[in-house]
Amino acid sequence: MKGVAFGQYYPAVSPMHRIDPRAKVIMAVLYIVCTFLCKNLTGFIALLLSAILLVTLSHIPLKLVLRSLRPILFIIAFTSVINIFMTKGETLLTPESWKIKIYAEGIWNALFMVLRITVLIIGTGIFLTYTTTPIALTDALEYLLSPLKKIKIPVHDFAMMMTIALRFIPTLTEETEKIMNAQKARGADFTTGSLLKRAKALIPILVPLFVSAFNRAFDLASAMECRCYHGGEGRTRLNVLHYRAVDFVAILLVAAFGVGLFFLNRYGFGYTLS
Repeated sequence: MKGVAFGQYYPAVSPMHRIDPRAKVIMAVLYIVCTFLCKNLTGFIALLLSAILLVTLSHIPLKLVLRSLRPILFIIAFTSVINIFMTKGETLLTPESWKIKIYAEGIWNALFMVLRITVLIIGTGIFLTYTTTPIALTDALEYLLSPLKKIKIPVHDFAMMMTIALRFIPTLTEETEKIMNAQKARGADFTTGSLLKRAKALIPILVPLFVSAFNRAFDLASAMECRCYHGGEGRTRLNVLHYRAVDFVAILLVAAFGVGLFFLNRYGFGYTLS
């Protein structure tokens, strides 16, 4: 639970926790579509307000939610720089004599890209991992993908692999931090030198990390075999999922939000993405 928040389940009593996991998977997909529907300032303001509302309804501490953005800070910074310096426009902010030209459109594009990535991570995290246990998420994915069983696709195995991958994200991240601290205590330096030198310095981290990951995988496989796990055939569930009226209402609200963003793109104000 230390240092990383993405992929963790946060136990709490909230409206988001009580929604059926199948409905939350559908809502997560719709919300991802909503993040890519935004085109102008009005839409992105509405998107940001929706993320704040989700955090409030889930009763998850804001610090924990913001901590989930730590692994992607480099991606956010990189995409921002690319948009600022590569986007052409009509409003030039730097003098004409400068070789590097920055346009107001580039600033807007970078801001919108940061908001889109941030809201995307926060929204999907709240719908899926923060408010849904790994077992419930496995059952939801298997149920939603069950029509694929007719064409001989191992849906249960696919859902199980996805859930295990999400579950072990914080575990592997914590393991990486421990290995880095151990190597630093032995005099390793990961921050100075050329890019090639820093890349070579990561080898003492990657090798034990891969060994640890494979050992965990073998231990998990042995534990599942000892419990007579043989896939989804004939498997029963302790908690049977049931849709409620509030689940359908929640799905309709997210869908209505997407429709609202569509109209905001046409009739909203502020800078609009080309």
